[in-house]
Amino acid sequence: MKTYFRLLTYIKPYWKHLSLSIICTILYALLNGVSVYLSIPLLDSLFQESGSQKEVVSSIPSTGDSFIPGFLKDTIDSVSEQFNAFLFSGTQLDTLLRICLIVLIAFMLKNIFGYLQSYFLAYVEQGVMKDLRNQAYMHLHKLPMSYFKNERVGNLISRLTNDVAVVLSSVSVTFFNMIREPLSILVFLGIALSISWKMTIFALLILPFSMIVIGWIGIKLRTVSTYIQEKMADITSVIQETISGVKVVKAFSMEEFENKKFHKETNKFFRLNLRITRIRNFSSPITEILSVIIGVIIIYYGGQLVLVDKSLKASEFLGFLFAIFQLMPPIKELSSVNNRIQESSAAGDRIFEIIDTKPEIKDVENPLSITNFNKNIVFENVSFHYDDSDELILKNISFEVKKGEVVAFVGPSGAGKSTLIDLLPRFFDPSSGKIVIDGNDIKEIKIEDLRKLMGIVTQETILFNESIKNNIAYGLEEFPLDAVIEAAKTANAHGFITETTDGYNTIIGERGLKLSGGQRQRLSIARALLKDPQIMIFDEATSSLDNESEILVQEAIERLMTNRTTFVIAHRLSTIRNATKIIVIDEGKIVQTGTHDELITDEKGLYRKFYEMQFRG
Repeated sequence: MKTYFRLLTYIKPYWKHLSLSIICTILYALLNGVSVYLSIPLLDSLFQESGSQKEVVSSIPSTGDSFIPGFLKDTIDSVSEQFNAFLFSGTQLDTLLRICLIVLIAFMLKNIFGYLQSYFLAYVEQGVMKDLRNQAYMHLHKLPMSYFKNERVGNLISRLTNDVAVVLSSVSVTFFNMIREPLSILVFLGIALSISWKMTIFALLILPFSMIVIGWIGIKLRTVSTYIQEKMADITSVIQETISGVKVVKAFSMEEFENKKFHKETNKFFRLNLRITRIRNFSSPITEILSVIIGVIIIYYGGQLVLVDKSLKASEFLGFLFAIFQLMPPIKELSSVNNRIQESSAAGDRIFEIIDTKPEIKDVENPLSITNFNKNIVFENVSFHYDDSDELILKNISFEVKKGEVVAFVGPSGAGKSTLIDLLPRFFDPSSGKIVIDGNDIKEIKIEDLRKLMGIVTQETILFNESIKNNIAYGLEEFPLDAVIEAAKTANAHGFITETTDGYNTIIGERGLKLSGGQRQRLSIARALLKDPQIMIFDEATSSLDNESEILVQEAIERLMTNRTTFVIAHRLSTIRNATKIIVIDEGKIVQTGTHDELITDEKGLYRKFYEMQFRG
């Protein structure tokens, strides 16, 4: 229940709409009771023989046969007498007309308040779902890169979509089922007690049996509901991976393999859904069967009171039956409350698992605010390993980069080059050692300010399903088109942009798939240029390009590197010949440092080996 009560805290901003919904719920329940209560005088008016209006008046039950306290009993009886005097004055036809009009008004008002109650509650439900989804999404942006390395994209998508939708039912359960249904039960129970408390006791015999069944079903539902949400996440992951890798799937003719994998997951989801439906629906017929059993006993017992003992009028008995059978729908609804609470709690657990994840990379208390990079960047004995492994990826890395220098990192795949560069914008933090900018440990600097100093261009170009202009000006609101065009020209991108259908307003598709690799890379460089960062990071930005694209991208990179401190990771040594400093990394350690001319002379060095492999001709 802890998760359930936590979900309810999201209702607080919508208390006005919730209050209106509760008021409408109360009025709905009362008018529902009035409409049933009026059945007794209506029956008497229709079937009472003419001539004795006093006998008709006496048909309204008093509070004599009940457990109502004396002071409340007197008040109710007084109101009842005044109501009777108004209702039964005049002829039987006058009485019939008044009753019909009151019944009509009661039903109309009941449905109006029912509609308003549903609308106000829907406002609260949708607001809670929006706020919960927004909070989970915003918290995702605070989590470190290591979190996303361990989580499947499909699983996260499922939590923010399917699980949040399941949580929606927790609001309606609390402020619809848990308020309207108990109120309806109290109203109809009050009517039943006012007619005959003995017969009412028979009706209440059903509750203990129902509660036992409901409790057992609720436990089962929470377990199965958790499995269902996890399986939905598996399906979402398969879809996301297949769509992202559709070219590979087609290239290897793996459509049938992917179909079988998807069918396997959907079959599991199908069986789990059938199971949860079977369990959820089991409580309703069981409750109804028990209700009918008790109802039959009541009818038999009440029939004796009417036919044999003559202690109960037929109209009162029918009114009692109306009230008792009106109790069944709200009791049935309440029987599903625990089930829905368990389902929403299971979904809530998965959402709060995201929200409760503490970001490892976060600002210290009172962080330093900086706007400029003035002097140098120093790595001091930096070592790093991932949280789920003790194996060091980086081992005691130390070097200095002065402002305006171009530093290149070379080494075999898996040597730790990208991991080293990822430490600079604090995508990860060193396991030991520190990184210092202008004498300040980057952990002491406000993360937002630190990253504003940097522009990053990676091998895997990240673009969005937006216009070319919006991709270049990503994160910059109302940026002038002239500045966007200037950045595109500097990045050698203006030419191909003007050849597209809508120029800078062309939508480039998800991940920029409508463009070539070289075009996507030049757009990412234009984006970095527009940001105008003081520190540039290139992570193998040209490794996947053809020769023509590489030349265009390299020209753009060289323009972007002008008057900036630059970190370059490159497999192609031709792109880093003019670097101020080249650092060679192998197995997480620095094995060589120098310029191209210095390193090429070391015949036994790793750099010379790489050079000879690439330039054998």
